[in-house]
Order: sequence, then C-alpha cells, then structure tokens
Amino acid sequence: MMKEQHKSAVYLIGYRASGKTSAARAVASALSCLFADTDRLIEDSAGRDIASIFRDSGEPAFRQLESEVLETLSVRALAGEELVVATGGGVVLSEENCERMRKTGLVIWLRAPASVLRERIEGDPGTVRNRPALSGDSAAAEVEDVLERRYPLYDAAADRIVDTAELDREEVCAAIVAAITESLE
Repeated sequence: MMKEQHKSAVYLIGYRASGKTSAARAVASALSCLFADTDRLIEDSAGRDIASIFRDSGEPAFRQLESEVLETLSVRALAGEELVVATGGGVVLSEENCERMRKTGLVIWLRAPASVLRERIEGDPGTVRNRPALSGDSAAAEVEDVLERRYPLYDAAADRIVDTAELDREEVCAAIVAAITESLE
C-alpha cells in the first residue's frame, strides 16, 4: 500500500463524528487491508466501554490505553501488516502518538467545521451515549472549544487532509483512496 518501507498503515485522525470509523472500514475493504478502530481495541483491552473508563479512571488513564493500543498497531505496521486505522479524536494530544503514526503510515485528517460535527453528534444518540464529553458541557456544546484547541495538532500531524463536510461516505472513501494513491507517486 505505501511506497516507503515500513509505512504500511493509514491512520485517520479528526474530531469525533468526522467519519473516521466508517471511512476506515470502507477504505480497508476497498484496498483489501485490515481495519482497526483504536476505540474498540481500547474497550476490548479494558473490558469496559470508553464512557466507563473516563468515569471510573479518568482521561489520563484512557489516553495511556490509547497510546498502548497505537503502539501495538504501529508494531504490526512495521511488521508489514497493511492497516487502515480509525483513531480516537484525541490521539493527537500525544506527540509520541503523532510520531508513531508518521513513522509507520500515512496520516489523513478528516476535517469538518464545528457546525457540521455538532450536527452529526446531535443526530447520533450512540455518540452522545458512548463518547463522554471532555468538559462540563455536553459533547455537542463543547465541539467548538475542543476543536479550536486540537486544530493545530491535527494540522501538524496530517500528511493529507480530506474535507468531509460536503461529502457522503462513498465520496470520503474515494477521497482517502485518492490521497493514498497520490502519496505513492
């Protein structure tokens, strides 16, 4: 998949509700690669859902689990496994995570404006139920503030950017495949 030696992964980064999981699953299928979702792997490893981890152990414990899962995936990529990885929205909070992704794969930011993300979050009860708010506000209310803080981190981590605001799932998948193809040239 990737031209550079030891870069056999594609990491999708971006704020919650940017479409990382559905896009990663579709791209992995289209390219006959393995799909991985760091949030699901964290839940499997911890034996509980993300909301419970945040509630019972706090965000630092969650971020540690996130880094451990990403390290495992990067080792798999270094071993030559072709992976398309949906990351959690806060994976870029750790520079070590960003370096790990850049070293082992192509990092693609699925970008959308706060208004679109908020609308998607409000329209998906599963997002509200399963992904805790990071501040005292609701998940939808905090979007602008958290996105503003993370924007430069996403931008610095990304090799490529796909704007998802006006695209449906198939178009997002096609744009990601095009970004991967472009990186191979």
